[in-house]
Amino acid sequence: MDEAISSDLEIAVLLPCYNEATTIASVVRGFRETLPTARIYVYDNNSTDGTALQAMLAGAHVMRERRQGKGYVVRRMFADIEADIYIMADGDGTYAPSDAEELIRTMLTERADMVVGTRRGVHDDAGRQGHAAGNRLFNILYRSMFGRDFTDIFSGYRVFSRRFVKSFPAVSGGFEIETEMSVHASRLKLPVTELELDYGRRPEGSHSKLSTYRDGAKILWMFAMLMKETRPFAFFGLIGAAILGLSLGSMAPVLAEYFETGLVTRMPTWMLSMSLLMVSFLVFTVGLILDSVSRGRAEQLRIHYMGLHARPPRFYRDAPSFVKVPDEAVKPEPKRRGRSGASAA
Repeated sequence: MDEAISSDLEIAVLLPCYNEATTIASVVRGFRETLPTARIYVYDNNSTDGTALQAMLAGAHVMRERRQGKGYVVRRMFADIEADIYIMADGDGTYAPSDAEELIRTMLTERADMVVGTRRGVHDDAGRQGHAAGNRLFNILYRSMFGRDFTDIFSGYRVFSRRFVKSFPAVSGGFEIETEMSVHASRLKLPVTELELDYGRRPEGSHSKLSTYRDGAKILWMFAMLMKETRPFAFFGLIGAAILGLSLGSMAPVLAEYFETGLVTRMPTWMLSMSLLMVSFLVFTVGLILDSVSRGRAEQLRIHYMGLHARPPRFYRDAPSFVKVPDEAVKPEPKRRGRSGASAA
């Protein structure tokens, strides 16, 4: 990496791991060779195969997160680590550490808050056909629901700015965390970009932790919850439209009979259709109110994001003289007082 980039920026490599003892050492060494000045953190998520020991021997800082799930690990990593640039990858060796330099350079030149390394060749492995079909389906669904910012929402190879990391709420518990990251960026209209990278295969002895149906159901549920939180009018509008359709469908034969004979013989059906009609109006109203609430929350998140410095205060305090420091970025140290209340010398 360019000397100016590597010496001026503090880079943290974050590797969430669960039973990756066969690959984690080579992954850590690969990032150490590519980014010699970076700090490499391995967060062990209750591994039983010696992952933590292998990572420690390879020179990584090893932390532990006992709550099972990638979402819990990412939330812990983002809360614990302070850096200027964060690189997140998997510990299974499917992402090449040598691509990290290009991801960082892309983020700096594009002035983006997140760069996603989209996976070239993710569909080539016959063992991943179920995952590949789900990946295509969910990407199409994402673009129809949240926008066309991303083409591979499940990629685990990403680079973040500090402002993204410290403004990301991270409420997911499992593999849905990548979807939540993408929705967060789309919701706040953050500058993001993608970079197509080769996607490798797992070596012998390493197995995927994903379950096609169980994790697919969790991701689908997360899609619904994120749509409810970020686009409530569309979410409740679809529900209201479905209820309205049921109401009109049950109402039609009763009205046809009334216009023909002047009588309403199916009173229970008529009462049901009117009740469904009232419920549909109520659901539409709820969606309209929650849409205003969601817009207000998005504005507050955006304000919080804008209030974060691109670099932590430590950088400004320790910056060399040639770095222009904003006046508001450096706060004076509070004066220490003795027991008598007088300022300490």
